[in-house]
Amino acid sequence: MPYLQLALPCRASEQPRYEHALEDVGALAVTLADAHADAPDEQAIFEPGVGETPLWEELTLTALFPHDADPLVLLAALEAFDPGLDWSRARFEDVADQDWERAWLDQYVPLKFGRRTWIVPWNHALPEGADAADAAVVRLDPGLAFGSGTHPTTALCLQWLDALADEGALHGARVLDFGCGSGILALAALKLGAAGAVGIDNDPQALTATRDNAERNGVADRLAVFSPDAAPQDAYPVVVANILASALIELADVLAARTAPGGRIALSGILAGQEDEVIARYASAFADLRADRQDDWMRVTGIRRG
Repeated sequence: MPYLQLALPCRASEQPRYEHALEDVGALAVTLADAHADAPDEQAIFEPGVGETPLWEELTLTALFPHDADPLVLLAALEAFDPGLDWSRARFEDVADQDWERAWLDQYVPLKFGRRTWIVPWNHALPEGADAADAAVVRLDPGLAFGSGTHPTTALCLQWLDALADEGALHGARVLDFGCGSGILALAALKLGAAGAVGIDNDPQALTATRDNAERNGVADRLAVFSPDAAPQDAYPVVVANILASALIELADVLAARTAPGGRIALSGILAGQEDEVIARYASAFADLRADRQDDWMRVTGIRRG
């Protein structure tokens, strides 16, 4: 199946804003490459690695959209989302999916988060350390549409879950992954000792990807997935929501209701500078709110008031 590809030049300092806007309007995948690379074997970078920044000052940013997406509608949505960016240089073309899938498999390598959490592509051998007795290994095949763990928003959540496991807060607990995408956070929680997990997403493809990844990891019997309107109205001792700041603010009452008294919450997908508004929105329902940063992204955590 072909895809619609958007390509445009940008500076490294603008890259987080461009990527944030593209993800908001439904980009299935985003890659970065050197804008001045002439070598035929130039390799794209699929999201900067954990703790890393792009290698080049001037980038070519490329995003994939469904093949039936309307370029004019996309441009209008992007300009409305961030009118301060220059979208006039965007160029569209149709591309086949085979090269993208192969490049993704070539670029995606095992990653470690915290003390013992590993995200390993399904076709990759376990690296040293991931074969330890207490390692929590998630075998992931997110495909084109969903995160692999390399983006700072996901990395921040994985690090938080790993720390919770060390505290014993995940042992036997039920976890809610709101905006589950590939299911990576719910899967990590289960591998770290959670008794069960629920994934919620408004994208049917995300629910399918989460189910498939749960089967791959042998935890399908402990992970249930729902659309928001079909999800049970339970409260959970651990809640993680890796979505956008605007959605976190809008869903504050919902997420507070889904967090059990004394429960822990992690909110991610927040650009630096947006954390104060998120904290203010959650302050009435959560204590000990704090913000932690990785690159240009923030994670807010707190404890549900009784």
